[in-house]
Amino acid sequence: MDIRTRRAYEDMAENDGYRVLVDRLWPRGVAKDDLKLDDWCKNVAPSDDLRKWFDHDPDKWDEFQSRYRKELDSSDAVDDLIERVKAGRVTLIYGAKDEAHNNAVALREYLRDKVG
Repeated sequence: MDIRTRRAYEDMAENDGYRVLVDRLWPRGVAKDDLKLDDWCKNVAPSDDLRKWFDHDPDKWDEFQSRYRKELDSSDAVDDLIERVKAGRVTLIYGAKDEAHNNAVALREYLRDKVG
């Protein structure tokens, strides 16, 4: 299982595999053609309420992960992504500045737990 994360503002790598944007909002200042995505899974992104509550505050990271996992558990949208992970390398694309505390990192851990 190979799940990577990459900021939307970084250049694509040839070995990214299946590239999927996992934010509900399109990254500011990035042209759609430049991002070179295979998919945009808005429905696996945190809800607007959760995203606004978290506000990329590292002090809320543990609670954010817990709440986000509950949202993912109650959604069928993550099932397709789980199948993609089983099939090969997946790169989760995100727009946040914080590379350690963002929904793509939390989603990667969730997927790793689900796929095992």
